[in-house]
Amino acid sequence: MKQFLKFLFEIGPLVVFFFANSKWGIMPATAAFMVATGIAVPAAWWLQRRIPVMPLVSGVFVLGFGALTLALDDETFIKLKPTIVNLLFAAILAGGLALRLRLLEKLFDSVLQLTERGWRLLTIRWMLFFVVLAALNEIVWRTQTTEFWIQFKLFGIMPLTLIFSMAQLPLIARYQISDDTDEDKAEEPAE
Repeated sequence: MKQFLKFLFEIGPLVVFFFANSKWGIMPATAAFMVATGIAVPAAWWLQRRIPVMPLVSGVFVLGFGALTLALDDETFIKLKPTIVNLLFAAILAGGLALRLRLLEKLFDSVLQLTERGWRLLTIRWMLFFVVLAALNEIVWRTQTTEFWIQFKLFGIMPLTLIFSMAQLPLIARYQISDDTDEDKAEEPAE
C-alpha cells in the first residue's frame, strides 16, 4: 500500500496538470500542478518519514518554473522544467560517479544490494537515460504543439521510464548481492 501511495504522490501532480490543461488550458494547469506538487511532496515525506529526494528536487523546479510561467505569462518555462531537471539528475549522477559515491544506493534506501560494478553500471544507465529524456523533451516541446507535449509527458515519458526501469532488471539480478554471497565473489559473476 505504501508503494502505491508513493507512486500516487509522484504521478499525481502530473495527472492533475494533464486534467487541468484539458479543461482550462496550460496556465491554470500550471497553477494546479504547483498546488498538487506542494501537497504531494510533504505528503510523501509524511508517508516515508524521510525526504523524497527526486520529488523534492522536481517539486522545487515545478514551483520555480511554474511561478515564472505564470508571472511572465510564458509557457516556455514550464516546458523547460523537465529538460533542466533531467539534466540536473544526470549531472548529479555523473558527479557521484566521479567522486565514487553510490548515490543510487542511497536513493534506493537498502531496497537493492548490488556490487560496486552493479551500482556503477546502473548509475551510468540512469545518467544516460536522463540525458535522453532531456533531449526528447527538447525535441517534443520545440517541434510539437503544447497539447502534444502535455500528452507526451504523461503517455510517452511515463511508459518510457517504466520500460527502461524494467529493462534494468537483468542487470540488477546479475549484480545482486544475496545474504549468503560474498561481495567479492558477486563482483564478477560467471558468464
